[in-house]
Amino acid sequence: MEAFPHHYVVSAVQEENTVVLQSAGLQNLDSGAPAEFGGPGDLWSPETLFAASVADCFVLSFKAIATASKFSYSSISCDVEAILDRVDRVTRFTEITIKPRLVVNSGDLQATGDKLLHKAENTCLITNSLTATINFQPEISVGEA
Repeated sequence: MEAFPHHYVVSAVQEENTVVLQSAGLQNLDSGAPAEFGGPGDLWSPETLFAASVADCFVLSFKAIATASKFSYSSISCDVEAILDRVDRVTRFTEITIKPRLVVNSGDLQATGDKLLHKAENTCLITNSLTATINFQPEISVGEA
């Protein structure tokens, strides 16, 4: 890992009815307003990208922690619901529900899996940067992915 601080540079360029997100070395991503704000609702929006960043960060945090802990698991996935509301005349995300689903190979791994899921929740740099209320609802099952 590189020394801190890290810098991330993104450009947003309006092209007709979309906004093209660009960053060096990455594929461009078309974005637009969500249906709730009068957009077409068929493109990634700042709101969906926000929720996606929480889910992505959580899964990557768990993967790093599991690897460092030599913890073997079948699969990890994560659903995120981000609630946008108007509070004191300011529109902001007020609540984020994180629902990770961890599948482990045997029942004796569930307790360790739960511990590592909570560690990932506390480690995720995206949620650590937010003021919204975080609801954490992990689910662990035994089986194959």
